[in-house]
Amino acid sequence: MSFITENISILKHQLPSSVKLIAVSKTKTVNDIIEAHNAGQRYFGENRVQELLNKKDLLPKDIEWHLIGHLQSNKVKYIVPFISMIQSIDSYNLLVIVNTEALKINRIVDCLLQIHIADEETKFGFSMHELCENLKSYNMLNLKNVRICGVMGMATFTSDTNQVKKEFGYLRDCFQSLKETFFRSNTSFEEISMGMSGDFELALKEGSTMVRIGSLIFGER
Repeated sequence: MSFITENISILKHQLPSSVKLIAVSKTKTVNDIIEAHNAGQRYFGENRVQELLNKKDLLPKDIEWHLIGHLQSNKVKYIVPFISMIQSIDSYNLLVIVNTEALKINRIVDCLLQIHIADEETKFGFSMHELCENLKSYNMLNLKNVRICGVMGMATFTSDTNQVKKEFGYLRDCFQSLKETFFRSNTSFEEISMGMSGDFELALKEGSTMVRIGSLIFGER
């Protein structure tokens, strides 16, 4: 058994059956991804559109690709035809562009709303106030070719587990508030994507439904 196969097996035993494991394959080779696929992994996350485009046609067609990095609006049209989920919707304008491109090909694209939860300015995402104002003021909920499935967030890169726990708890509370206020009748709004290799166990305790794991599967870069 290869170490990638073994790592996936270990993780799947740690994760509740209700939690999706997104294997973060950025910078990883096609062979590495095939090895993970052979181990039964089907969800893969990429940060950069160009890297994803370079890989996808060399890989099995049943892979469900998640875009988890910051998405530039001029790159949207390249991924809309095949992407399974865009986890990094961080502005109303970006959501509109995804909807416009999806409408052109009669497709509905699953999306998560990225909320800024970290004590780091370099990370992207809506503030909760901004997001609520967008949901009230714009026709965000009337866009027919995007399906808003939940929220995503990235905790601060720190060894302070109390801070990380607090940030994950905040994202969970944001999800609950949005669910009760804007998505009460939306059965698709059910995902909380939080937790990576260094903090996924904390994320699980705070209600994560998707974890984005790279180094614990593929090894350090």
